[in-house]
Amino acid sequence: MIRTGLIGYGLGGMAFHAPLVDAVPELELAAIVTSRAEQVRDRYPSMQVVPDAATLLADPAIELVVISTPNDTHAPLARAAIEAGKHVVIDKPFATHVADAEALQALAAAQGRVLSVFHNRRWDSDFLTLRSLIDQGRIGEVMLYEARWDRFRLGLRDSWRETAGPGGGVLIDLGPHLVDQVLALFGPPRSVTADIGAQREASQVDDYFELTLHYGRMRAILSSAAIVPAPRPRFAVHGTKASFVKHGLDPQEAQLRAGARADAPDHGVEDPATYGALIAPDGSHMVVPSERGDYRRYYSGVAQAIAQDTAAPVSPGDAVAGLRIIELARQSAAEGRTLPF
Repeated sequence: MIRTGLIGYGLGGMAFHAPLVDAVPELELAAIVTSRAEQVRDRYPSMQVVPDAATLLADPAIELVVISTPNDTHAPLARAAIEAGKHVVIDKPFATHVADAEALQALAAAQGRVLSVFHNRRWDSDFLTLRSLIDQGRIGEVMLYEARWDRFRLGLRDSWRETAGPGGGVLIDLGPHLVDQVLALFGPPRSVTADIGAQREASQVDDYFELTLHYGRMRAILSSAAIVPAPRPRFAVHGTKASFVKHGLDPQEAQLRAGARADAPDHGVEDPATYGALIAPDGSHMVVPSERGDYRRYYSGVAQAIAQDTAAPVSPGDAVAGLRIIELARQSAAEGRTLPF
């Protein structure tokens, strides 16, 4: 078993990383760095709680370090972990700047360490279903891909996510998920056009974006907004044979936040009421049962990469490409023009 240390026990550490590592047989969740010792021991009574990252990194028994901290701390913590000889998983975003991400990628390669970014949404139930439909040719040649992540959140929160700075805002928070999914399906675009803004009163950060990725004839539109009482489809993908339209989010986050185990029999299984539909040109609908989502597959892939020297489930190169699109999007919105990738 690969002894694993987690840095951070906020939403990401508590609802994603700790329960997922705990549910993967090849990994042992051995220590957590947090000031929330009581919350940790409510769920993991015998867990070692470490006061700071330096103490964890100095432990020679820890092989893998998972970083789930505010966005602007990802790069420096990852650098320290790699230099300490650890394999590293970083929660998205990889870093807040492409240059920092590229430096980490080069450092991990030079040190012979596995470095991966937690783009767990590749294992969402709806995305797995969509990918299967595209691979089977049931949508035909995709001409318009729309992926949206809407919320209705009028009030501002006292959170680093909504504080001005390189780590705040919805583009760097939810954008990496949407961008990574489209890159996984279609590869890099030819160019990027973006509209980014703050729609809530007194917001210090962007809470709205719409990116258009240009792929020759095909367009991919990625969007998120904070003031949407009636959420738009999570996916609306239109091709030469059919459209696939899907509302709602994968259930895993809600299940994990409620304290469910990631290895429970019903984990990642969607309610049939939220299944998507294939819609043919004649208007006929076919309900498509969602595949089971399973974020454990990401961590199983990390364990295999460490033990067998195979490719990481999400490569640093993939994450760098996603960050480059986000940087181009900011420049595109600021300059009001389409930019080549």
